[in-house]
Amino acid sequence: MNNSNAGTARPIRVCRVIARLNVGGPAVHVVQLASALDSQRFDQRLVAGRESPHEASMVPLARARGIEPVIVPELGREVDPRDDALALLKLYRLFRAWRPDVVETHTAKAGTLGRIAAVVARVPARVHVFHGHVLRGYFGPVKTRAFLAIERGLARVTTRIIALGNVQRRELLALGIGGPERVVSIPLGFELEPFANAERHAGALRAELGVAADAPLIGILGRLAPIKRHDVFLRAAGIVAGASPAAHFVVIGDGETRKAIERQRAELGLNGRLHLLGWRAHADLPAALADLDVLVNTSDNEGMPVSLIEAMAAGVPVVATAVGGTVSVVEDGMTGVLSPAGDHQALAAGILRLLSDLALRERIVPAAQSAALGSHGLVTLASAMDRFYTSLVSGNR
Repeated sequence: MNNSNAGTARPIRVCRVIARLNVGGPAVHVVQLASALDSQRFDQRLVAGRESPHEASMVPLARARGIEPVIVPELGREVDPRDDALALLKLYRLFRAWRPDVVETHTAKAGTLGRIAAVVARVPARVHVFHGHVLRGYFGPVKTRAFLAIERGLARVTTRIIALGNVQRRELLALGIGGPERVVSIPLGFELEPFANAERHAGALRAELGVAADAPLIGILGRLAPIKRHDVFLRAAGIVAGASPAAHFVVIGDGETRKAIERQRAELGLNGRLHLLGWRAHADLPAALADLDVLVNTSDNEGMPVSLIEAMAAGVPVVATAVGGTVSVVEDGMTGVLSPAGDHQALAAGILRLLSDLALRERIVPAAQSAALGSHGLVTLASAMDRFYTSLVSGNR
């Protein structure tokens, strides 16, 4: 990933630090952004920890883009004083040796250790990206207050904090994390062309599952974790299954709540109708989305839901809980349907509404596709980040 400079000034050095390259939006973001920026203008490195045993890795995606991550095993998700201290030391040594202009951290643990190491190593610009946060919905009040205090302290030594939309920016400011001059809004962007052309894969998933072409097929995509609230999706699926006897449901992803989902599937009588597909390679997601009639997101907290953006780009109607950055992506009744968090009945009503109202689908789908491709394309993100980095380091040089 090191590049020689054709001009008189060396490229801007950007070192991104992420806790792990597990399947999900943050990993896709850092890999695709690194590959999209001009290699003559930017010299980039990616530092990551190891994925948990139940998580699929996106390291192959990085390598396919010519990006060889620097692996710091101790940087993984779990908190461990010894490992954390060792990861901090390794990051400090890396920063001192390479001397980046910008250290940009992603995810909570990497954000803590990466920013501390960058301050000690005297990196000129420290940036943290809030893909989401653990300040709502993850922990009890005591632990949440502790994490909030940490983030407020870290904000004081952070040059810029990137929120993924104006809604998240307002939320961070309301929590006392950074000031208005320090927190900026830059929406995520992705390589969406494969999703825009997803229709060419139509029929593949239904054939794999043995689901008829005219049977409603409703899906949810993402890691199986408590914050994603797959239990709400399953309860809504039970209602939809009663109203639409031919309907089938797919859960794409894997994780710690899989066993609980399997138990709930049996309790609701959805065996044979609710299919657990496990992880799918990112390149295979357009084919998975192509056959869906509705994609659902039931999270209690979201930074910017990548699955919704990809589904919208693929022309799949979406129903989602009105939380966090989701409301920056989905406009209720215009580009999708929103429902209150935790309300499985409202969620089921939204799904059934999209299945039955052809006029609504015909209005929502093109508007959603246009919004996704226009606001969240990779070229748009790369252009915004080029300007951001250039502005950030120009004073330091």
